[in-house]
Amino acid sequence: MPHLPDNFDQVAIVVDWLDACRRRDLMTLLDLYAPEASLLCECEKRKVCQGRNQLEEYWRSRLDSNAPNAFELEEIAPASGGVELDYLSHEGKPIRIVFAFSTEGKILQTRCGPGNRRDHA
Repeated sequence: MPHLPDNFDQVAIVVDWLDACRRRDLMTLLDLYAPEASLLCECEKRKVCQGRNQLEEYWRSRLDSNAPNAFELEEIAPASGGVELDYLSHEGKPIRIVFAFSTEGKILQTRCGPGNRRDHA
């Protein structure tokens, strides 16, 4: 049975993902995904993407149209089978995304949908 590498830090990969989004660095972002990665987006209407080409199409439009507070971190935490991230979308809307990883330390699957903005007052 395969095991995770000793230096596999899921939270750090999600932080790298968020940093790539903030920099609008599409190639670095895509390199964090496994070749067979999938994305299920339920933020507005359901969208499924599979593989690098579809992920590139999905993320290109989102990285090109950033709100001033886009990709602001709300909360990040380990979750069952991966990492859960609450952040502000490319439009500045609260989003919750859950990441699952391959044994090679690549993002294998993401599922996202509307999140709840926390009151920081």
